[in-house]
Amino acid sequence: MGRGIANTISVTKFPRRFLLQLAGVSVVQHCCSGVAEALADDACIRAASAKKRMNRNGFMLRGPLGKRGYDWWWHSFVARNKGTSELQPFFIEYYVVNPALGGRCAVLGQRPDNKQQGMRPSYAMIKAGTWRENGSIQINNFYGTRSFSASSSELNVRIGNNVATESGLRGSVFLSESDAISHPEFMSDAGSMSWDLEVEKFLSFDVGFGASRVMRRLNAFEMYWHVQGMKCEYRGTVHLDGEEFEVIPELSCGYQDKNWGSDYTNPWVWLNCNDFTSQSTGRTLRMTSLDVGGAQPVLFGFELKQTVLIAFYHEGKLHEFNFSKFWMKPRQKFKCGRDDTHFFWNIEAETSKSRVEIHFSCPISHMLCINYENPDGKKEHDALWNGGHASGTVTLHEKVKGRWRKVDTFLGRYGGCEYGVHDRGGRPSCDRTIVRPMALPQPCPQAFPS
Repeated sequence: MGRGIANTISVTKFPRRFLLQLAGVSVVQHCCSGVAEALADDACIRAASAKKRMNRNGFMLRGPLGKRGYDWWWHSFVARNKGTSELQPFFIEYYVVNPALGGRCAVLGQRPDNKQQGMRPSYAMIKAGTWRENGSIQINNFYGTRSFSASSSELNVRIGNNVATESGLRGSVFLSESDAISHPEFMSDAGSMSWDLEVEKFLSFDVGFGASRVMRRLNAFEMYWHVQGMKCEYRGTVHLDGEEFEVIPELSCGYQDKNWGSDYTNPWVWLNCNDFTSQSTGRTLRMTSLDVGGAQPVLFGFELKQTVLIAFYHEGKLHEFNFSKFWMKPRQKFKCGRDDTHFFWNIEAETSKSRVEIHFSCPISHMLCINYENPDGKKEHDALWNGGHASGTVTLHEKVKGRWRKVDTFLGRYGGCEYGVHDRGGRPSCDRTIVRPMALPQPCPQAFPS
């Protein structure tokens, strides 16, 4: 079969005439050298990076987005099975859509009667699950928007009894097998999961002026992104279907970001990794972190050139590849897709100072098709593949006195990853051999009262 359904984007140059307004404050630069060598340096980076732009981690659905918008806070990490000692990645998401349209009961857009009436969805949702070989699951519980509250200045979200803040999160989800089968509108697998976690955030990624206050007030972009916890460490416990997992900070490979807007990007590309070792020395690199996101920015209803935003911290020093920083002469090409057994993310990017080559893959057997409907109630991304077992390499070069110098190649594992593309008319299906139909979303679930 080869890689016949790969999506290919040719080399993209971003000219100086690109709107100056899109240029913005870069991701927080490193404030100390030798970060991994001293706790004082770790504290320096935490203070400068994790606190920067914390308000962008707050609730964003004001004005028109309250009736046609979504907001979510995504957390992912690795935990150790207390029985087998095996490592296993997990995800937890706190999500809300069209909160100004809702009330006591969740309104689900994929419910047949709501579809017939053309009702937009309005609910808060907890999505949680795990990635494992031939057994990845996502469990969705829905709440009326009266059960949702959030701060606009930082991450402080409550959905029912589920809570997420900048320093921790706790909650649970449950869905019976019979409900999962009889309510395809729940878009959910059956299962139960609970968590009680503390989190410490070391590095953040601020995408710049594109997510600034003025651009948010104008609702300029269709989809926004902010990464408050590009590098996190989680601590605590997770219970999944009767098994207990311990989350150990130095093994957690933690991550936290958020997206909000009026619709989802198409294509959809995301790749993150927080478990790197140096190929040259074999040393584990605590403050080395990769994040890639985007694919199709839409500005004021117009599609820009397909591109991804890339942030790579090498031991606390940031290398950013951002189309809006045109003075850095950014160039990139990327190819994402799949063959019979794996998805692939192959990306090359450079600026006037840095060059990076990224080659990652994730076995399809360890992935799932993650389910979302957009604020209009349409489920266009029916093949949005999502995983937590991506592995691969990042090769970094820096320009020194006009010549490229290779810094190192970094070996990564337990990466979070996502890829999906759809035609706005006919949509691909989601199958592990060729391409399985997915579960859909749910009605006002009395099992999860507001």
